Amino acid sequence: MITKRNSRWLLILSIVAILIMFSLLRFFMSRAPVKIEEIEEKNVYNPPRLYGINLDSFNIEQGQIKRDEFFGSIMLKLDLSSKETNEILDKIKPVFDIRKIRKGNGYTFFFQPDSTRKLKYLVYEHSATEYLFVELGDSVQVAWKQKPTHSITRTATGIITSSLWNAMAEKKLPPSLAIELSEVYAWTIDFFGLQKRDSFQVEYEEIYVDSSFVNIGKIHFASFSHAGKIHYAIPFVQDERESFFDENGISLRREFLKAPLRYSHISSRFSEARYHPILKIVRPHHGVDYAAPYGTPVLTIGDGKIISMGFEMGGGNNITIRHNSIYSTTYMHLQKFASGMKKGKEVRQGEVIAFVGSTGLATGPHLDFRIYKNGTPVNPLKVDAPPVEPIKPENKVQFDSIKNVCLEKLAVIHSN
Repeated sequence: MITKRNSRWLLILSIVAILIMFSLLRFFMSRAPVKIEEIEEKNVYNPPRLYGINLDSFNIEQGQIKRDEFFGSIMLKLDLSSKETNEILDKIKPVFDIRKIRKGNGYTFFFQPDSTRKLKYLVYEHSATEYLFVELGDSVQVAWKQKPTHSITRTATGIITSSLWNAMAEKKLPPSLAIELSEVYAWTIDFFGLQKRDSFQVEYEEIYVDSSFVNIGKIHFASFSHAGKIHYAIPFVQDERESFFDENGISLRREFLKAPLRYSHISSRFSEARYHPILKIVRPHHGVDYAAPYGTPVLTIGDGKIISMGFEMGGGNNITIRHNSIYSTTYMHLQKFASGMKKGKEVRQGEVIAFVGSTGLATGPHLDFRIYKNGTPVNPLKVDAPPVEPIKPENKVQFDSIKNVCLEKLAVIHSN
């Protein structure tokens, strides 16, 4: 006879048995064989690719641009008719100036994997991130392409023992970081006069293509201790342009004068190939010629120090001023120098340093004006001269907020 007590125990045992069976069922189901489709999906073969092209589908040949090699001579290595070659060159012309190919840069040919050796793609790698892409089919397609990049934010600190460059090397930092940092502080710190125990802290970006380092990207913020004073570089966008300011909202940059004299017109512009009127040859002209009457005052476009002056056959009377560790300017074909000018003299922006003449190889009175950035000539008409206006009152609250975040992060970098 089953009592109520026995019935209760039977019910409990039944529930426990059901739970055990359910748990065992779930266990064995979880260990069920994987479907064939799932196995195949996980083992899908991904062929190697280059410039987005399946390498398994082509035979490739690669090379590098040699000294004095032209794009046309590269084309001669291909089994193309003159018609095909001319069509390719015509299609490239509006996309890329083939005269600008660089020695040491790579190129790749993609051929059909059969006896025809028919060219399908041609790629010229102009930089670590840019390349010329030519596709041959029913018609020739040409494109200028960018490799996808990504950035990684880094921080760095260093103490000067001899130079900023060596300080970077000691910490195994990218050498280009020294250049970028010196540009930020070009008007604030004389990098030719760094002292031992000067130091820096910086947050910046490194740009990568896949896993390969390409270059330094944007500098987020920095501080540089020089001669016992800390110089902060706080980024802020004002009037739709980002520039660096100190902790008081004063711009770290100084603006150049737009021109070194009041001139009548530009008689010759910056060029890599200008016909010289006296030498009767084509050669680079790395300056801007301002036509002006004899004796027109020539002004220095910025504060600086005279590092050379004198006469040379080509440039005649000339004077060179170093404005900072980045920029220097040269003024040529001068009639004479202003009173008191000498090597080593400090000059102020707008100061008269000389007078227009036609000394040296010149056909008439004019000023040949040149700007050098890190020793390399740049087009004076395209020099980037950001505004030097301090933070506007209406922007001060926003600037202070950004400044406080930067200073807090710099404190953390310094403590580490």
